Amino acid sequence: MEKILILDFGSQYTQLIARRVRELNVYCEIHPFNKIPALDESVRGVILSGSPYSVRDAQAPNPDLSAIKGRLPLLGVCYGAQFLASAFGGEVQPAPSREYGRAMLTVGDPADALMAGLPSPTQVWMSHGDTITRVPDSYRIVASTEDVRVAAFHVEGEQTWGIQFHPEVYHSTDGTQLLKNFVVGICGCRQSWTSESFVESTVRELREKLGSDKVVLGLSGGVDSSVAAVLLHRAIGQNLYCIFVDSGLLRKNEFEEVLASYKDMGLNVKGVKAGSKFLGDLAGVTDPEKKRKIIGRDFVEVFNEEAMQIKDVRWLAQGTIYPDVIESCSVNGPSATIKSHHNVGGLPEKMNLRIVEPLRLLFKDEVRRVGRSLGISEQLIGRHPFPGPGLAIRILGDITPEKVEILQNVDKIYIDSLRAAGLYDQVWQAGAILLPVQSVGVMGDERTYERCVALRAVTSTDGMTADWVHLPYEFLANVSNDIINKVKGVNRVVYDISSKPPATIEWE
Repeated sequence: MEKILILDFGSQYTQLIARRVRELNVYCEIHPFNKIPALDESVRGVILSGSPYSVRDAQAPNPDLSAIKGRLPLLGVCYGAQFLASAFGGEVQPAPSREYGRAMLTVGDPADALMAGLPSPTQVWMSHGDTITRVPDSYRIVASTEDVRVAAFHVEGEQTWGIQFHPEVYHSTDGTQLLKNFVVGICGCRQSWTSESFVESTVRELREKLGSDKVVLGLSGGVDSSVAAVLLHRAIGQNLYCIFVDSGLLRKNEFEEVLASYKDMGLNVKGVKAGSKFLGDLAGVTDPEKKRKIIGRDFVEVFNEEAMQIKDVRWLAQGTIYPDVIESCSVNGPSATIKSHHNVGGLPEKMNLRIVEPLRLLFKDEVRRVGRSLGISEQLIGRHPFPGPGLAIRILGDITPEKVEILQNVDKIYIDSLRAAGLYDQVWQAGAILLPVQSVGVMGDERTYERCVALRAVTSTDGMTADWVHLPYEFLANVSNDIINKVKGVNRVVYDISSKPPATIEWE
């Protein structure tokens, strides 16, 4: 399978480069700059990412490009371009002022292969503190801006280019055309990596890998585990055993509705009601990390007990997706723990199982496209992400059955209202949070002292960053009114207008 390699120097935009390349139906992989994989015939080109470092820093990334530069098509982006200049005889100095934001790029050589078809001027996005002040003798400047003379260069006699701007971000209006010029025009990629081709090749590979072995998978009702289940089912049929655990912390009626949808998909699923165990173990616990660890531990115990009843299971399937893979081998190592995640950690060792992860190459939006190719219903494919620990981390403070019921009722009104108003699909994730405060209110002629809930709705592409959604005032007013009138115990509704960063999407 032809592919583009992206060497990561730690830029916040590296994943976005990969997403843009894949939107061109060209497969690509991200690797740390200091762990360059074998360059076999499938590698058609290499992209060097940006970086938070300056090339002048003592600890700056300094990759060995001897097997790449001059041998394979190469594109340096921002730091990548500065490295290609400074490491081969050019000069990089601090910019007179930090160059950040929109700029107008003037194409100096319209005949250049990387610049082909770009209007001049065209808007690009700059984000750098250094600038290239001198290029090596064989480097030819092919584009500039008013403030940046070396905005793009081509190395004569090589298929090597460097650009000072970020074509992968939305603000670079012709960035997709530039990336297409590189991966299709220069690297010669055929744009054959589609969701349909992924399904075909993955099913074939799963059949070869798994044979007649039995596989167990923990379903959550979410997009990733559901798509993984259907892919595996298509490959091995009834040798896939799915377990769906009800922790008592799901949305209202979710256990029954999800089981019904899986039955219609022909999956071999066992539902396990374990709410009393989870709620019992969570009683009196208020610390968010302790909640997550208890839920993770209980899930492992319940899942393990059920899975052990299936004879001769050889594999544990997981819905791991590509951002998880990238994070585990990032340039600076795994990120600092903001919050632990609910998963089936420890099960492979306990059960002596091998791991199979059919979605580990895909971003979230690609998982959805594959799901549609598999014929999974739009209602399931379009579902908002839902946290593994469920409503436990949307109930701030201790958890009781009464609080769970209140939040389930509030959440149902909110989500149903988003669907009815045609807003659900415009939101990446929405949910309600039960706050550990009570406030004075008045209902009829009586004073009340009841609970407050916060509503949250964000837009995002992968959850790494998120903006709050500007829901219509009239919609919020109607939802607030419905919640207060229909959910006993709630007399106040607020709307969260925090973005990520600095806030997280969930409150715990």
